[in-house]
Amino acid sequence: MTAPQHRPQPSPLTYPLGDQLPAPGQALDIAPGVRWLRMGLPFALDHINLWLLRDRVDGREGWTAVDTGIASDATRAAWEQVFETGLDGLPLLRLVVTHMHPDHIGLAQWLTARWGCRLWISATDYLAAQHGSRSSTGHGGDSAAAFFGSHGLTDPDALEKVRQRGSYYASMVPEVPAQYARLLDGLRLPMGGHDWHCIAGYGHAPEHISLHCPALGVLISGDMLLPRISTNVSVLDVEPEANPLPLYLASLERFTPLPAGTLVLPSHGKPFTGLHARVAQLREHHDERLGEVLQACAERPMDAAALLPVLFRRPLDLHQTTFAMGEAIAHLHALWLDGRLRRQADADGVWRFTKP
Repeated sequence: MTAPQHRPQPSPLTYPLGDQLPAPGQALDIAPGVRWLRMGLPFALDHINLWLLRDRVDGREGWTAVDTGIASDATRAAWEQVFETGLDGLPLLRLVVTHMHPDHIGLAQWLTARWGCRLWISATDYLAAQHGSRSSTGHGGDSAAAFFGSHGLTDPDALEKVRQRGSYYASMVPEVPAQYARLLDGLRLPMGGHDWHCIAGYGHAPEHISLHCPALGVLISGDMLLPRISTNVSVLDVEPEANPLPLYLASLERFTPLPAGTLVLPSHGKPFTGLHARVAQLREHHDERLGEVLQACAERPMDAAALLPVLFRRPLDLHQTTFAMGEAIAHLHALWLDGRLRRQADADGVWRFTKP
């Protein structure tokens, strides 16, 4: 998921559809054989974009869906409307999921069971989703509260709310299909008479898969490239010494060989062109944030919670605070593991970072 992200300065992006959006429960044609769906989310980031690709599987005509929305009655109702009006009377033949976050995989079990189709996803994200739907690790509960506490989050009310979110992931992903087909970096997936090339990305999710169709000039970027907000890159309690930010920045380079005119279909926001400008802006954005963290830690020892006002200059609700904590730790770890900061646990057990 992707909140509460920073809002970088405007970039030279263009939006071919202007302000046009698909109506709830409706599909909007955006390229030959490609349709855009938009489902609601109960967060500050209030929507997710999903995609329908005209397809043919085992001689049957129909559609492949890309991503699902969270498991909720509202999302199921929106999908039922799509089934009635957006599929031209044809079935779903396949479900592709870009990664394991709840807004992308929440209804995978329901959709695959409803249509008797197969889930396609990277192995790493499939296993992470299976684990998340059965465990609180990495998504809330006592472990998450202790982890955030070790990085300076001391507010008792906030920590108690984190503890109470032990079933947070499972509430939006109650079940994951028992079988799947594996997506890999570099795999060419034939859909709708065109090859879609899988591009693996790291840092935001374990093994996020974007899909590029050279023939159509279209990239389904998932959460790796968003037009107006920066993708959340977090350290979680399940991997407490992780260093995801360099992985994310390196993954952005995988998109730079794509043509400048590529139409980018993001999971949040509007379809856009300006791929190369967006990659450059995201690199600059994180360079600036790393510089701010370095400066703050040069002035006094800092923990992640103390950095929240430096990195996020607006009020945060609990949902946003958990993402913000994970991202602050990610920036600290990038500098610590690169030797530019020193980490030490104080007497209270909190990790604080200083300039060497």
